[in-house]
Amino acid sequence: MTLSKTAFAWTIILALGWLSPVRGETYTPGQKVAGNYESFARPFLQNHCVDCHGESDPEGGLSLEDLGPVDAINAGVWTSVWAQVTLKEMPPEDAEQPGVVERLRFSAWIVEELTREMRDKGGFRAHLDPNKGNFVDHQLLFGPLPDGVQLVPTSSPARLWRVTPQEHITRLNELINTEPEFDPTRPGLRTHGDMVPTNHGGELKLYFGVDRIIQWQGGTVAYATSVKSTPAVLSSARDHGLKNYPDFYTVNSAEATQILSIAKDIIRYMAYGPLSIAEAYQITDDPKSIADKMQGDLRGLPTSIVYSTKVVRPLTPVYELMQEEGLSEERVRAAVIYLFEALTFRPPSSQESDDYVTIVKQSAAKLGKEDGVVLGLSSIFLDRDALFRPELVESGQADERGRVMLQDWELGLAVNHALSYLRPDKELRQAVLEGRMRTKADVKREVERMLADDSIRKPRILQFFRDYLDYDMGGYICKDAKALGETGVSNRGASHYRAMFDATASTDRLIELLLQEDQDVFRRLLTTDKVVATNADKVYFGKKRSKEEVAASLAAARKAEAAAAAKAEAQLEAWKKANPGKKPPQQEAKRKGPNINHQVAEASLSGPNIWARVSRRSFGAGSMKPDRILATAPAGQRLGVLTHPSWLVSHSDAMDNHAIRRGRWIRERLLGGGIPDVPITVDAMLPDEPENTLRERMRVTREAYCWTCHKKMDPLGLTFEMYNHAGLFRETELGQPVDTSGEIIDSGDPALDGEVANALELIEKIASSERAEQVFVRHAFRFWMGRNETLNDAPVLQAAHRAYKENGGSMKALLTSLLTSDAFLYRTSTSATLAETN
Repeated sequence: MTLSKTAFAWTIILALGWLSPVRGETYTPGQKVAGNYESFARPFLQNHCVDCHGESDPEGGLSLEDLGPVDAINAGVWTSVWAQVTLKEMPPEDAEQPGVVERLRFSAWIVEELTREMRDKGGFRAHLDPNKGNFVDHQLLFGPLPDGVQLVPTSSPARLWRVTPQEHITRLNELINTEPEFDPTRPGLRTHGDMVPTNHGGELKLYFGVDRIIQWQGGTVAYATSVKSTPAVLSSARDHGLKNYPDFYTVNSAEATQILSIAKDIIRYMAYGPLSIAEAYQITDDPKSIADKMQGDLRGLPTSIVYSTKVVRPLTPVYELMQEEGLSEERVRAAVIYLFEALTFRPPSSQESDDYVTIVKQSAAKLGKEDGVVLGLSSIFLDRDALFRPELVESGQADERGRVMLQDWELGLAVNHALSYLRPDKELRQAVLEGRMRTKADVKREVERMLADDSIRKPRILQFFRDYLDYDMGGYICKDAKALGETGVSNRGASHYRAMFDATASTDRLIELLLQEDQDVFRRLLTTDKVVATNADKVYFGKKRSKEEVAASLAAARKAEAAAAAKAEAQLEAWKKANPGKKPPQQEAKRKGPNINHQVAEASLSGPNIWARVSRRSFGAGSMKPDRILATAPAGQRLGVLTHPSWLVSHSDAMDNHAIRRGRWIRERLLGGGIPDVPITVDAMLPDEPENTLRERMRVTREAYCWTCHKKMDPLGLTFEMYNHAGLFRETELGQPVDTSGEIIDSGDPALDGEVANALELIEKIASSERAEQVFVRHAFRFWMGRNETLNDAPVLQAAHRAYKENGGSMKALLTSLLTSDAFLYRTSTSATLAETN
């Protein structure tokens, strides 16, 4: 390549070593990198990048010759450079590579510059994105560090962590509804402490009074529209991957307004029960007695519901306050203290209690008791600690690194939040109040106690597996009706979508069973032959028949029908012979034969009965049933969660499988690789060719410019072509034998690389890989720390992986290690951090 005059000059300067990094210089992750664009960044680009990205005919049409310092205009280019250099995609493999320290320093410099330059222009958060967590070199995290890299004790930033939608709606649900206590004889059923489930349409809602409804008019849809409910106000992205990161979610003014409105409804229900949402005549134990008032078409109207007279909701100080004549300070304070702790999970300080009592009194003085109390108490729902969990370490002694350990309520609530959506139990609350939540030993004691007690619900653990494995999206994948029908499953109404929400609940239960055994959890997730199944799963775990097999099934059905008809005719003739001259008896109406799905060879699933936590509260007895069986998947067709319809459909689209998404998922979640974002200049669309298979249409990704990234994804995802986009096993596609071959390329573990025949072989190889096990640990770290790992976290990750292995693949051991690590216990409090957080 011909160099420009400028590039030639820089080459001479670099050759002389005038601006090269000082040899032997150490790099400490997180430490500010010295140097500006001219002295630091430009020499790196000239030395490693401009050969391919110079002025003439640059690769990808991207010239870095005169990129210039980081600014708002070129921030996108610098972000791309950061991704490519950090992932070792640039310089290319056949070019001279920068040293480990040189690459780390350059990557860190770009992040610093983008963060500084974009602070007032929308911010730069790409490096904080959980989907970019794998950008940190896996070998450096789990292997020996090279000379020149010096780690410091880790910590997490001081921050305000917004509660999740699930956690928030569970807190509100606790105020107005009761839940069944844990029954050890039925451990799979919904229990007090589980998160509020979605309904069979996938909506997360808080429903009022469902525990007292004894009759309604109309079907489940009419019922659902007539019951008073409120949707989750705090939202998070309905997408694949980890979501609960403090850096990405806050509460805006629109949400605050909605919360205030919901708060008023909740407080009125706490005070008056169904009388706050229904007419008095609707509250009776004898629905027949009000038959005259239930006439006409009331479907979807609040008056279509009958509530029992039994009091089921919690009777709290709010109820007592509103029942009492007048407004005594004692009753007001009791209500304030109760609501504050129910919403923030800690008792209020005397100042907080005084402030809210004053607000309630002032509101009542202006609006009257009822409206004033409702408005005044509603303000507690907007308290900072009702919507965020503070980790600000504003008290406590900093060590020499500026780290402060969480303590008392901040530490107790951090531990509680790691596992639960309910307020701390009696033991944990008492430990905080007695000053026994201040050390690592205190945390270990409480974590081990909670993990050992099955009656303590720990939905956060299951939420991690939902976020990590991404099997809970199937009900949200909108399917083309014609394409869905061709898969072999029913496309009538919402049957498929209900089946997918059912499938999510089934996979939840299977994971709980594996966690209960707590041995070799990661490998067994990928390789178990067990399935928790409903009756519909006989189709979804079945085999899609080929055209020839469909024809044979139809022929067999016709033959059986003809044989039945011939038998009936023969019986009639025999009767006539035995009864000459008599009128033959009237024949019964021809019974309709069994409804046979000729497209599918249904799976033979059998096993012991089992229950699963499903959405049953939103529709009374419920459209989704808890009844399941624990069965064995068809041999040679399924292996682990990644071959279950819940996962397969979650990683499909409206018309077909999504091999690229599946391949990227395996690359990132199992192999720990990173994929740069698609350049905006790329038209990321496959050709619309219904006559061709997905593999054939994906030929466009093999073009040179695309294949650099797609070679790491496509050969992985295409192994799952042994299933169609409804999750059914198949052996043919468009009348031809389906091609399930694939390959693991550049995994980071040479023992893993190589060709595989299908998804089962791919899964078996990965499941036995220590690297994949370590990647699992990395994702667990991100989920429970709420941030991406850094090189300084290497000792924490290695200790967690060691604890997992030494305890036979125990999730409990892994969690105990993470929750007693410095990354979990310590916060670094700086004025800049606090200013940005607040």
